Amino acid sequence: MGILNVTPDSFYQRQAAHSDGGRFKGVSRAVERAHEMMAEGADIIDIGGESTRPGADVVEQAQELARVIPVIEALKGIDAEISIDTRRPGVARAAVAAGASIWNDVTALEFDTRSPKMAALLGCEVVLMHMRGSPETMQDNPHYKDVVADVMAYLKGRMRAAMKAGVKPENIIIDPGIGFGKRLEDNLDLLQHLDDFHKLGCPILLGTSRKSFIGKIDGSTVDERLGGSIASALWGASMGASILRVHDVKETVQALKVWRAIGEREND
Repeated sequence: MGILNVTPDSFYQRQAAHSDGGRFKGVSRAVERAHEMMAEGADIIDIGGESTRPGADVVEQAQELARVIPVIEALKGIDAEISIDTRRPGVARAAVAAGASIWNDVTALEFDTRSPKMAALLGCEVVLMHMRGSPETMQDNPHYKDVVADVMAYLKGRMRAAMKAGVKPENIIIDPGIGFGKRLEDNLDLLQHLDDFHKLGCPILLGTSRKSFIGKIDGSTVDERLGGSIASALWGASMGASILRVHDVKETVQALKVWRAIGEREND
């Protein structure tokens, strides 16, 4: 899953030509980058019009729609799935009408009471992610008794709520929410025990790309976290993650190809 943030304040705004963030707020450049990511090996393009980085400001729905819908419409019919990264059911509805087939919701359909019913009505795949609090507050002294058990229990509850509203079980994808209201040790524990989440019976999406937990390990800045991003992506793949949400599609795909080739050779 290649990340395409059509926002001016994405936490990752590298100066390189293939960066995301504010550099892709123009529709033509966003479309160009989506095609680049497809050529690099992306199966899904995840489009977001509201930053969910720690401390991010809330964006009005009209502004979010203005950012994402023209891009989705321009990409309709491409040889990749389109995912809409939004908390709002109204944005999800417009995005699916424009051509999206996945609703990626960092609030696991909790931001709006209408969200579960909307997800059922749309009939698309939906990503339920764990986040403590909101983007504005999620890093305010997060604490867990047992982060793996707590996150699993939360996701199980949100799965039940979604299915009660009519979402088909086969349309649910879960995401432990690395970096969303977690300390370094919480993120590492979730990654170490990622395979436990298979007990929930859903595909797992993992998003670790360029996140701050990498910098807390080695002091790196956002621009310096490619190696850590790839390492955590390969770890996730080894734990059975079905979808890897990344900024650096080309490099991650290459790493996965080499990793798989080594594994296949061992099995010959």
